[in-house]
Formats: sequence, C-alpha cells, structure tokens
Amino acid sequence: MTENWRELQAIQPDILNMIKSTMKKNRVAHAYLLEGEKGTGKREVAQLFAKSLLCLELIDEYMPCEQCANCKRITSGNHPDVHIVEPDGLSIKKDQIKKLQDEFSKKSVESKRKIYTIVDADKMSVNAANSLLKFLEEPHADTNAFLITEQVQRILPTILSRCQALTFKPLSPQRLKDKLVENGVDPQTSSIISHLTHSFEEGLRWSSEEWFAQAQKIVLKLYEMQRQNPLKALLYLQEEWFLHFKDKEQLDRGLDLLLLIYKDLLYIQLDKPNLVIFRNNIGEYESHALHISQKRLADKMGFILEAKRKLMSNTNPQLLMEQLVLNLQEGSSFV
Repeated sequence: MTENWRELQAIQPDILNMIKSTMKKNRVAHAYLLEGEKGTGKREVAQLFAKSLLCLELIDEYMPCEQCANCKRITSGNHPDVHIVEPDGLSIKKDQIKKLQDEFSKKSVESKRKIYTIVDADKMSVNAANSLLKFLEEPHADTNAFLITEQVQRILPTILSRCQALTFKPLSPQRLKDKLVENGVDPQTSSIISHLTHSFEEGLRWSSEEWFAQAQKIVLKLYEMQRQNPLKALLYLQEEWFLHFKDKEQLDRGLDLLLLIYKDLLYIQLDKPNLVIFRNNIGEYESHALHISQKRLADKMGFILEAKRKLMSNTNPQLLMEQLVLNLQEGSSFV
C-alpha cells in the first residue's frame, strides 16, 4: 500500500474503499462531487483518483504506484491531460469553463483519458455553472470530472443530479490531534485545536500564531478571575479581553476556548480524566470540580452556548460578555 493511499485511507476509509471498488469493477462515473468540510482531504483524494485513472503501473488494479511518469506529473501539477480550475478572484467565471471546454474538445495529449477538477465549485458564477451543466450533460468520451465544495447547498440541483456525490467526514479530534503532534505541535495545543476545528491546515496555522497562543492565556485568566471576583473579571474584559478579541469570529473562538474549560471540569466529575483538554491545568481543575454541582456546571456551559448564539445576532459584544461573566459567577459554590 502506497503512503498516500494509506494516509488518506486512515482519514476517509469509506471514500477510498469506494475508489477501490470502482476501479476493480471498472465502473468509474463521469463526474464526482466531493463535498465536506475544509481540511478533510477532498483535493488530495481527487488527485489520488486521477492517478488511479492514469497510472501506468496500477497496484492490484486500483492503487496508483506513485512512481510512474503519469503519477509523478500529476503530483507536480504538470500532466497535460489533467486540468484544475480554481476561482479567479472571488468566483469561477464563464470564460474559465469555456476555456476548459475548448481544451477538452481536443484529443488527449498523452493519455486515453482527460480529467478536470473544479476547486470551490460552489463559487461558479451563474453563467459558469450553466456552461458546466452543458458540459456535464454531453460529456466527451473518457472524460472525468471532480467538483470540490464545502458548500454543497450552493451547487445547482441540475449539476448535483449529474454527479456521484462523495461525502467526506470531518476529521475526528483524535486523528487531527495526532496529525498536529506528528507535525511538531505540542500535545496540549494539539488537543485544544482539535476541539475547535476539523481542518488540519487551519489547525496547523493556528498553532504557529501568536494571537492564538495569547488567546488561550487570556481565556484561562478570565476563568480564574470570574471564579474569584466578578468585579475584577469585568475590569479584565476592558483591559485585556476586548483588546484581543476584536471581531465576532475572534470572540466566538474565545467563547469556544472558555467552553472547553468547563467541559474539562465535567470530564473530571464523570471520572474521565483522559478526556481533559487543558491537561497542564488538570490538578487545579480537579479541585475546582469538587466545588460545583453537575447541574450548575451544565448551567454555566449553557450560558456560554447562549452567548455564542447571541453573538451571531446583533447583540452588543461588550454587554454580552459582561452578562456572561455575571452569569458564570452566580452560584459558583457547590449546591
């Protein structure tokens, strides 16, 4: 089993098994829609499938060898019969699809088959989507298409109906954590990130951002302050919190981090210390967990989730956070 296949098999086993079955039975569809969250391997799988279709030395009738000329040229992005279309600016334009159609009206340069991948297919303009529809309705022989999207609801139903849908599952937190650790991220940061995103690329970027490192410190400090003195916590919002969490997206991430702390307290109460995320703080959290009931802990988590919901409306962020701090403080002793 090649390394690329093995890695993608671990992330998306159902998809890779489908490719294996399709290749062995010689039932390759004309067009596939690869849909799922960011960072789930859609583009990598599209490339792997293209290699399977053009590989000169297939392994067991389905797996690309990764060593032949075709596999290597697809990897490097310069195979003349494999084309990739990506948004030009904010959208994929009609001219891009027209150029693709013109290219596919010619004979294959080296292979019997021609393949195209459309990245962010949901960003096609209306005219581009209509042009592609005609292309899908009257496909050239030995042509295969891979449409990639994170927003399947934005794809025209008429296009969806002409594609075989492949739904990519989000990376599990454990799998994402392991991948981050493999890439040099420390275990606690990897654990935290794996509970905030499903995307490896996004997680790896966060791990190197000073903003994210500082965000963790500020959230932990707010948690400590609201436990001890709500007035100091309210002051801390003005002095530190709002200077760091400046927009809705950043504030939402801050609330997610805060929620993880209360989840840790719950894991400790449920005698599941192996699930604790802020492992560097587990000693003090074990003490904190003794002084709060599960009902009150659930209430506090509910307050944070409600704050996240209100944040997406037009609620004033400052008033929202001040109210949250007061809610978290009330009744924090064991009841």
